[in-house]
Amino acid sequence: MNFDLDRSIEVLARTPRTLEVLLDGLSDSWTRVNEGPETFSPFDVVGHLIDGEETDWIPRARIILARGPDPRFEPYDRFRHRARNVNRSLASLLEEFTRLRTENLAVLRGWRLDRAQLDLPGMHPALGAVTLHQLLAAWVAHDLGHIAQVVRVMAKQYRDAVGPWVAFLPVLTDHEVPRS
Repeated sequence: MNFDLDRSIEVLARTPRTLEVLLDGLSDSWTRVNEGPETFSPFDVVGHLIDGEETDWIPRARIILARGPDPRFEPYDRFRHRARNVNRSLASLLEEFTRLRTENLAVLRGWRLDRAQLDLPGMHPALGAVTLHQLLAAWVAHDLGHIAQVVRVMAKQYRDAVGPWVAFLPVLTDHEVPRS
């Protein structure tokens, strides 16, 4: 599929509700478990997505659209949420994520981006030159990847309980080496 802003917004707009329906009201035994050190629990994923709303996607798009002499992005702290969300409830994170995503999508829609703007360059600290449409496509893929991660981490809680069915449930055996 080629990048399409409207199709991208379709997915980005659904992520908060998808996570709310999946996670809200579940016990910590589902939402606070992870796959090992330096990996994310479902709770962590929501916090990480909030960080992206505040410091990644729209801020980086603004850098690109400013067309300044140095379109270099600030490095992104993938673990900022850990200190920020101590003593927070998952419900409060889901609410904050929904609010921030709604605001950011209003900004994105308000820009009324054309093809020339979508092709403007930015400079990622690790990846080098990227375009605005690549940044926005990555935002969509990032959301979908973390939704898949949440489901995978939750499913793995029953890895032993399913007994021999593990052979037919690839969600339990994918990503044997965990990553966030």
